[in-house]
Amino acid sequence: MNDIKADTLTFSTPGRDDREMHEILRTVYDALVEKGYNPINQIVGYILSEDPTYITNHNGARALIRRIDRDELLNELVRCYLKV
Repeated sequence: MNDIKADTLTFSTPGRDDREMHEILRTVYDALVEKGYNPINQIVGYILSEDPTYITNHNGARALIRRIDRDELLNELVRCYLKV
């Protein structure tokens, strides 16, 4: 067995107003619903690829989602999911 140990890297994101992030995500979600898209699939596609074309331009949603740092968004989603 190999006894090579690597230090664990730490990752941190700068804090953002959670209300602002929630409002932006809700606006994007609503715009996707209004245009007939599956909003969860589209938002996940955006998060995974950072390709803004997953998000509609309707109601300025594409510009809004780009105001949220993906790392911050993922951090908040995991925190909320785990309720920590």
